[in-house]
Amino acid sequence: MVRNDLRNVAIIAHVDHGKTTLVDGLLKQGGIYRENQETVTCVMDSGDLERERGITILAKNTAVHYKDVKINIVDTPGHADFGGEVERILKMVNGVILLVDAAEGPMPQTRFVLERALALNHRVIVCINKIDKPDARLGEVEDEILELLMDLGANDDQLDSPMLYCSGRSGTASEDPKVPGTDLTPLFEKILDYIPAPEGDETGDLQLLVSSIDYNDYVGRIGIGRIDRGSIKVGQEVALCNYHNPGVVKKSKVVSLYQIDGLVRTPVESATVGDIVCFSGAGDITIGDTLTAVTNPEPLEFVKVSEPTMEMTFLVNTSPLAGKEGKFVTSRQIRERLYKETLKDVSLRVSDGDTTDEFRVAGRGEMHLSILLETMRREGFELACSNPRVLYKEIDGKKCEPMERVTIDVPMEFVGTVVEKLSQRKGDLISMNPIGSRTRIEYVIPSRCLFGYRSEFLTATHGEGVLNTLFDGYAPYRGEVAMKFTGSLVASNDGETTRYGLYKTQERGLLFVGPQTPVYEGMIVGENPKNDDIAVNPCQEKHLTAIRSSGADEKLLLIPPKIFTLEEAIEYITDDDLIEVTPKSIRLRKKILNTELRMKDMMRRRRAMENGK
Repeated sequence: MVRNDLRNVAIIAHVDHGKTTLVDGLLKQGGIYRENQETVTCVMDSGDLERERGITILAKNTAVHYKDVKINIVDTPGHADFGGEVERILKMVNGVILLVDAAEGPMPQTRFVLERALALNHRVIVCINKIDKPDARLGEVEDEILELLMDLGANDDQLDSPMLYCSGRSGTASEDPKVPGTDLTPLFEKILDYIPAPEGDETGDLQLLVSSIDYNDYVGRIGIGRIDRGSIKVGQEVALCNYHNPGVVKKSKVVSLYQIDGLVRTPVESATVGDIVCFSGAGDITIGDTLTAVTNPEPLEFVKVSEPTMEMTFLVNTSPLAGKEGKFVTSRQIRERLYKETLKDVSLRVSDGDTTDEFRVAGRGEMHLSILLETMRREGFELACSNPRVLYKEIDGKKCEPMERVTIDVPMEFVGTVVEKLSQRKGDLISMNPIGSRTRIEYVIPSRCLFGYRSEFLTATHGEGVLNTLFDGYAPYRGEVAMKFTGSLVASNDGETTRYGLYKTQERGLLFVGPQTPVYEGMIVGENPKNDDIAVNPCQEKHLTAIRSSGADEKLLLIPPKIFTLEEAIEYITDDDLIEVTPKSIRLRKKILNTELRMKDMMRRRRAMENGK
């Protein structure tokens, strides 16, 4: 059976190349909205964090209609840390639309997502987006895309992929760059002509690979996937099995069934080959499971998602201020939440730590883990976390570490500064090419050597630089490298900060807290320019004297403190620090809070290093 009335397609691209904006245009011209209906931009970015940060974090489904054909569209993330979202949904579609920025050209994540699509023999429609940008370079970008396709081993059919020229913001597409488009009709036509229609045995036994999981408080877990064979209906008895664990078969029942139409899920009684459906009733379903007929439990192979490369330790908060701001603070509650996250995030790994209050959480990057932390704190969780550390592997008897391919676009005057810093961090220069008034630099560098570099990079390039990274594989360990040359100002007393105490403290370095802020012994309240920690007392009161003017304290001018975001805090801390994360606050602290014990531990570690040398 060939479903000529249906197409399943995913939109893939590097971060900020316009995927979600193009989906907005497809929805508007696909008849989803009423003529006078008020719409919002980036409607597929439905999460609060997605809207705040302007990035897509989770892959999402929608559908439009064109010429009596239903087109299921999957909007995917572009950030490398969420590459697992892209990998798992590619099994749900029959082709992809590859978006490339008309000025930036193919970027690291473009290579990653395209490589995954080509490996599954998906057909590709190439869209050069943002052609209305003043620095667009269409001819060069076309050549770069063709070079990338050849480099990734595309077959003849994929090398002949059609190329369109789009402006997602204006909602236009055309086949000729010299003839501006008026709407997205050329893209709709290419989807119908070039993306193959789903096909399969409609009368065979059911096979449905679960590619995504949603959750609803009323019905529990909701599985989302495409029907590869047979059909499904409400009330049907089904079996759950997994390709990597074929001996385990669980029986279940389809309680409810939905198909996605526009931005809503529409209840249906049945669905057949090629349909992307949402179903409930299987309480313990996970991504990668196959829904099959009870009489023939034959699982489908699930794509192998890339392994995590970075790990952090999540702990129960033990600071003196613990439990004052959070609703969920116990190890049981944190453990349940972390393991629940692994059910819908295939790139995340969670394991119990050395004690009952610790959990090791491994992911694809700093942003991947910080998004999880930010989500948890908004849900009312209170916890502490360590600095990130890379996951090493032993390959052929050698200690190997994860490497990143770094692509940097900077104005020419900052090239020298960037090259110097990355060379100090054990980076290898791969290429350096001028692109208009800017220069594109490519490096391969150990993942650990990028910790803390992003904020330094933005400062060095006056905010004009663009830095993108992509996992490049494992390579032999490159040795130790010093990446932080500053220390911390650590509070030596519990209490509330005073203007006088902060005025005296700011002489030592940059402050992280303002007046009337609760602090405790061992909390980091500032940065020392020298590579040592200093105990300070920001709660110090001014001694009273016989002569005192009424406005004396007003003359104590304080430099505004640096307030960390979660990502900045993760980049800043070192091995002996922790971040205290609560719904209201982000605090930096030492692992050992007591000043005397911390100093003894520091001296012990110094002696151990000297003896090791």
